Amino acid sequence: MGEARSGPTVGQMVLGMRLRDLREKAGVSYAEAARALHVNQTTVRRMEKAEVGLKLPYVEKLLRTYGTREEEITAFLRLAEEANRPGWWHRFRDVLPDWFGLYVSLEGAASRIRAYEPQFVPGLLQTEDYARALLEIGFPGASDQEIDRRVALRTERQGLLTRPEPPHLWAVMDEAALHVNVGGPDVMRAQVDRLIEAVQMPNVTLQVVPFAAGPHPGMGGPFQLFRFKVPELPDIVYAEGLTSAVYLDQRADVAAYLQVMDRMCTQATPVRRTEAFLRDIRKEL
Repeated sequence: MGEARSGPTVGQMVLGMRLRDLREKAGVSYAEAARALHVNQTTVRRMEKAEVGLKLPYVEKLLRTYGTREEEITAFLRLAEEANRPGWWHRFRDVLPDWFGLYVSLEGAASRIRAYEPQFVPGLLQTEDYARALLEIGFPGASDQEIDRRVALRTERQGLLTRPEPPHLWAVMDEAALHVNVGGPDVMRAQVDRLIEAVQMPNVTLQVVPFAAGPHPGMGGPFQLFRFKVPELPDIVYAEGLTSAVYLDQRADVAAYLQVMDRMCTQATPVRRTEAFLRDIRKEL
């Protein structure tokens, strides 16, 4: 069987979907594919869902079973080898929950990220001091070294906003997040300054839902929606709980979250007024 790991890369997800499409196009059932590999059907299903790594001999055997042309097999195997290489975040496996590895991979591959945060500043826009104070609260008893590693992971994730061809981040946060005193007044002032800088970036859109807007449909908890340029990947919603997370890619589920996000945006301050709103908050700190 393929080797389990902390989380698939986006490349593995795409190739898994391509394997599924090739199998279906060839009219090969799960049982027939499994017999070709001398494994059970679960192994084939898990390969297609990127729940296990892409074992190259298995991939090659499946492609030949599906009648794939020789040059396409060669190209597919090269892509599979690249997709199996651990992402940069694997350096942080000591502090990276198994269920969060996929999130980092999706975040790095997305062309558009829409995020909602009710209580805190979105992770991609946090200052180092804010992130540290937040992580110290979230992981009581953690050593200084562990906190340093978690801060470094969050900081490195933020690099995607300034890389060539960065994704577009459209974040919505509740005003409450700007009044939660994380790390003290100095940390909060620096954090709001960072948000003011961020709204001036061409690939960042930030809105704040003010207290005056009242209740809104997203109050159930934070979530992120990822969109990709890769046509094989559908939009994916990530919703995090205390000790785990769910990833949703069914069209009806994604549409429900997208509708909630759009409704929140209409209740939030208009984009053109976000900077002024943040500057008013800054004066109060």
